[in-house]
Amino acid sequence: MKQMNNFLPRLIQNGSKMTMMIAFLVITSLSSFATRNDEVTGEVKASFAHEFKNAKVISWDVTQKFTKVTFKMGDQVLFAFFSENGQLLAVTRNILANQLPIRLAMELKKSYSDYWISDLFEINGDEEKCYYLTLETAEYKIVLRSIGSERWELYQKTVKN
Repeated sequence: MKQMNNFLPRLIQNGSKMTMMIAFLVITSLSSFATRNDEVTGEVKASFAHEFKNAKVISWDVTQKFTKVTFKMGDQVLFAFFSENGQLLAVTRNILANQLPIRLAMELKKSYSDYWISDLFEINGDEEKCYYLTLETAEYKIVLRSIGSERWELYQKTVKN
């Protein structure tokens, strides 16, 4: 879990806000589907092929810090993040609220019934899952991070303009 929790800050430069990271993940997942194979290292390609044997690659997005592979397995679109040397850092997917573990869903309904969900995704890394949830009202935007599948912690709260 340590490596997964450290993964998110490595995606963005120091000083950036979590909401920018979430926006980055969403925007890049919706961005152009052009494949940039010439920039993907052989280690990343081999690691992806080994980890996701029957996956269909939609796009490769190479940055200075990591390579993001958008791919499809079955009917589901997933996002895998690899280090330059081909180490799988994490796998993410957008999910619906009804796909949350029961305890998280119950706490959400009990404590945040006045908010609406604007973003929700699951991160898998180091054999553990973590969820990030963006909730909004007319006045506030908050980001929650799950502690395992048991409870939420406040990750960020901002006042809307």
